[in-house]
Amino acid sequence: MGYWGYFVVGRSERPLSELDALAGAKEGMELRDEAPGGWQLWEYPNGEGDVGNMNVLATETGAPALFGYVMDSDCVVVEAAAPASGSWTTCLARAAMAGYLGAGNEGLTLEDYFLEPRDAADRAVAWAAEAGYDVDAEPLVDVLTAEPDPLAENLFFRLLDRLGVVPL
Repeated sequence: MGYWGYFVVGRSERPLSELDALAGAKEGMELRDEAPGGWQLWEYPNGEGDVGNMNVLATETGAPALFGYVMDSDCVVVEAAAPASGSWTTCLARAAMAGYLGAGNEGLTLEDYFLEPRDAADRAVAWAAEAGYDVDAEPLVDVLTAEPDPLAENLFFRLLDRLGVVPL
């Protein structure tokens, strides 16, 4: 059995776990890493419950925010928001995610739920720009189209590195 849980990325002078936007996960959140500029990476190792709302987190901090929900180390739902550029959702390890969505979805496809890799990369470039980073879309597309190696959470950390927020 693989890992189920959330990773939360945001920028704040206060610990993210103290913010109202993450009130549902205050108990059980653990700081994984900090990076220059006030960036924080928190982990909420729980497959159940609600960690919070990334739109509210971006509004509360005044900075871009990003959630990654890892599903059994097979795939990751990525939700991102920024105060000016808005929110977007995509996934990592698309083939595995398609398998999770396949049963009982009445003909809906992966693209009905998540941005395609090129579109997600373009939104991620805007997200990074709002965070103060100049990134290229191609390395993001590479991550967004990659298969897990062997864990999907590794793709998530690679995405954070390509965004410039939390270097590997």
